[in-house]
Parts: sequence; C-alpha cells; structure tokens
Amino acid sequence: MSVHQQLQTALLELEAAMKAANLWRVPTPEASAFASQEPFCIDTMSLPQWVRFVFVARLNALVEAKAPMPAKCDVAPAMAAYMIQEKLRASDHLLVVRAFEKVDQLVTDN
Repeated sequence: MSVHQQLQTALLELEAAMKAANLWRVPTPEASAFASQEPFCIDTMSLPQWVRFVFVARLNALVEAKAPMPAKCDVAPAMAAYMIQEKLRASDHLLVVRAFEKVDQLVTDN
C-alpha cells in the first residue's frame, strides 16, 4: 500500500475518531478566517475547525494529487493539549490523539 493510500485510510480513521469524540461537527469558518498567518489559525478558528477545514482538506488534496508530503507534521501534541483543556473524556482523548499520531508519523516519515 502506498503512503498516499495509508494516509487516506489514516485520515478516515481520524475523522471517525473526531466524530466519536463529538469534535467533527463544527461550524464552517468565515472565508476571512482562512487568511490567518498564525499556527493552526488559532486567532480565527477553534482547533477542531482548523483540523476539519484546513488540515484534513490539505492532506486530502496531497493524497489526491499524490504530491510530496510536508517535511514535518506534529499536530498530535496540540490536539492532546486542546482535549485536556476542554476536559474531554479520557477514552475520546486516547482515540483522537492516537489517530493524530498515526497521521503525523505517516506524513513525517515520508
């Protein structure tokens, strides 16, 4: 299985984990929110919004184009911190963070 196929599967697993933790159903950000220059668009979006509408969308575009991966991907720590701050259930926390770790590893290792 190619890295692009593996990443596509990992992104579907990430979406499922976020849905299970009730983090996927977020409002679509305003168009201007996408112009943020801050990491994770932290000044214009919640982290779940950024994941759904920026991170996953960009990685899906790379998968579809079979394009090279970014040099580094390290989103799992930010999501772990967010989930602790939001006091989400431990089982949801573990499922979501592991899904992010898998995506981070697939992107960074290739």
